[in-house]
Amino acid sequence: MTNSKMSLWSLVSDMPPGRFSDLFEEFPHDLRCFLGDWLEAQPWEFISNISDSFCAVLAARLLSAMVEMLHDLANKNGSPGPILQLTANLENRYRREPLKLVEAVKRILREERAAIQEKFQHVPLFVHRQREELMFEFNLQRLQYRVQEIQALQERLEMNNSNTRVSLQLKMLDPQFPMQEKLHTSSLQNLQTLFLNTISELEEAKKAVLARLMIWKRQQQLAGNGTPFDEDLSPLQKRFERLVDICFQLRLQLVASGAELQSSLQERLDSVANALIKNSFLVDKQPPQVLKTQTKFQATVRFLLGPQLLKHPHTSFMVTADIVTEKQARELATSSSGGVFCESSGEIVNNTAPLETNATSNACCALFKSMLLKKIKRCDRKSTESVTEEKCAVLFSATVCLGPNKINFHLQALSLPIVVIVHGNQDNNAKATILWDNAFAAANRIPFVVAERVSWDDMCETLNQKFMAEVQTTKGLLKEHYFFLAQKIFGDSGASPEEFQKRPVSWSQFNKEILPGRGFTFWQWFEGVLDLTKKYLKEYWSDRLIIGFISKQYVFSCLSTAPVGTFLLRFSDSEIGGISIAYVTCFQDGSTQVENIQPFTAKQLSMRSLADCVLDLLQLQILYPDRPKHEAFKRHCNAEAPRKSNYVPAKLKITVDLPSTFPAQSIQPQVDSMSNPNMNLGMHSDPPYDPSLMITPPRHMSPSGNTVYGSPQLQSEVTYSYSLGNASPLGQMDPYPMPPDVDMSDICMQNENTPMYATDLHMLPNQIVMPEMISPPSDEELALLLHSEQDLNRYSQDPA
Repeated sequence: MTNSKMSLWSLVSDMPPGRFSDLFEEFPHDLRCFLGDWLEAQPWEFISNISDSFCAVLAARLLSAMVEMLHDLANKNGSPGPILQLTANLENRYRREPLKLVEAVKRILREERAAIQEKFQHVPLFVHRQREELMFEFNLQRLQYRVQEIQALQERLEMNNSNTRVSLQLKMLDPQFPMQEKLHTSSLQNLQTLFLNTISELEEAKKAVLARLMIWKRQQQLAGNGTPFDEDLSPLQKRFERLVDICFQLRLQLVASGAELQSSLQERLDSVANALIKNSFLVDKQPPQVLKTQTKFQATVRFLLGPQLLKHPHTSFMVTADIVTEKQARELATSSSGGVFCESSGEIVNNTAPLETNATSNACCALFKSMLLKKIKRCDRKSTESVTEEKCAVLFSATVCLGPNKINFHLQALSLPIVVIVHGNQDNNAKATILWDNAFAAANRIPFVVAERVSWDDMCETLNQKFMAEVQTTKGLLKEHYFFLAQKIFGDSGASPEEFQKRPVSWSQFNKEILPGRGFTFWQWFEGVLDLTKKYLKEYWSDRLIIGFISKQYVFSCLSTAPVGTFLLRFSDSEIGGISIAYVTCFQDGSTQVENIQPFTAKQLSMRSLADCVLDLLQLQILYPDRPKHEAFKRHCNAEAPRKSNYVPAKLKITVDLPSTFPAQSIQPQVDSMSNPNMNLGMHSDPPYDPSLMITPPRHMSPSGNTVYGSPQLQSEVTYSYSLGNASPLGQMDPYPMPPDVDMSDICMQNENTPMYATDLHMLPNQIVMPEMISPPSDEELALLLHSEQDLNRYSQDPA
């Protein structure tokens, strides 16, 4: 319903006809159907003042346009008779009183909006946008009509002046000739009143266009958090151009009116023009909001009124970029003089660009293609603030000469807040500062003041939008996700979702306070999940294979009564950037238990995909609640054919550690790589599911979440060939050289928080694998060996 191409008619046409049966006595329902979207695209709502001549003129124009449109439809229709009859009835009824037609259409559109609101519980966004556009268009047409009225009245005054001069001459010849002074005085008063009303309407139109510009800027800032944003400035540019054009027309009429009116109205008219000119200079493409020193960046500044005011040929005006602190930005915003900025708080290389108009796009821009922040002067901070909480901005400025009198205008545009960092480890906290500022900044604020506390609902909306934008998915967070996130950020597992909705969340809770029992803040943990998901888990999340943001208690409630082998995927709440698998296992005595596999991080998922990991683990059979894992993950498994190489192929495989005290029959048998053709594709075909085989370590999880993790291992299924002619059992054997693209330091990690990986050597027919240990021969055996090659095999492991 947010599509700008939608209309009320497209929504109400599906409703039962009886819903609006009492609305079409004065305006037939068939006409509503014929006119469709066109009817609601006209400013009926704003035609209200019967005494205003403009409203009467506009109503007559709309009636004429409606009749013309219906005639066109009749000509295109194979049976034009019914349409022409309706058109004739419409003309006969409203030709003399077009304002009554306006009232009839307004009632229909009002009831349609009410029906849509009742159906969807709110008025669609496109309705609000369309209404705002129609209101501006109506006000603009009224201003143009006022200018024509002023011009007509000016002409009558000039005619009256001529008549007055003639009558004065006749009066001198004939004292009895009547004078026209009263008529002249009355016309002059009417002209002054008309000027005052028109300038007042112009000031209101200026406020409307500046408000629309402020909305655009706010949407641009929210886009920094991932909110969809229509960045096209062409509609706004047209509004600025049309208002400035009316300003110039009024100024000409004011000058023509004489000195009697100029002194009282000129200042107000100049104020409107100056505000439009200065506000039309803005940052079109923002610089990065997290800006690292010694790194190149780009930005674009646009002058909306440039194509209209800087006519070719003109002097090439230069725009300059300077870095300013929050204090300097505040001083510039609150300064009434609008003085020229003269002190930069850093050094930007390549900080000038010409202001040029593109003939194709009709956009006047300055493009900064390769700026670089060489250094920054830090300002004084509060004792509790870190360097990543310090905000600054880029100030773009230019001086242009406008008009035949070459009047100088100093133009300034401030970028969105920027956090300057000098090292990559500051990036995470800098992003938190920008995310908070973008989400919760108020319109027209003092730079860069932002609320310290916000509602939890607003925070949820921000996190959801950021998640969808970063992961590039249309599947957002769900209610149960928000509940878990609230428990985490507030450190409270006892409150209800309704209670969390009433709580405000502070900046400190978001990214200053360390979470209980952890070594990181809420944002650091959440951003770790974002990074992991967008790099390795996007498709799984979009297919809803990952439940994600849930607590261990929620996992237990889901799996405690589920069949053996049922599993689900959740983001680790104890590790940054980890995803864990919880599953139901069965012990030899028939009891079941929920186990949590140690989280997989980006390091493991970069070596083996999540789908392949899930398919590797034979303990996992059913994705919660009831989806077979092969059906759920088959399209995500690694199906790439092996690349040609001089090396013997090796493949990584995930297993879960089992204690050595378990009987051999309790461990799942592995599938022979030669008997399973899918092994070459990184896929595994699990044997038929048998609960008796789902034996795992007796490590228990209680509802409180105390879990001992099973440790996944990454195994390498490798085939190595040796030649006896190149190896002697008497001397020291050189280790078999590993392929250069296999780094064993990355594979064999011995850390309690990281899965351990092992390497298994699997034999193929007619291949000999050297033993792990060879006993040294005695002196007697050595003598025999030197004279006989027959007994060499005594000291090699029998492959059988």
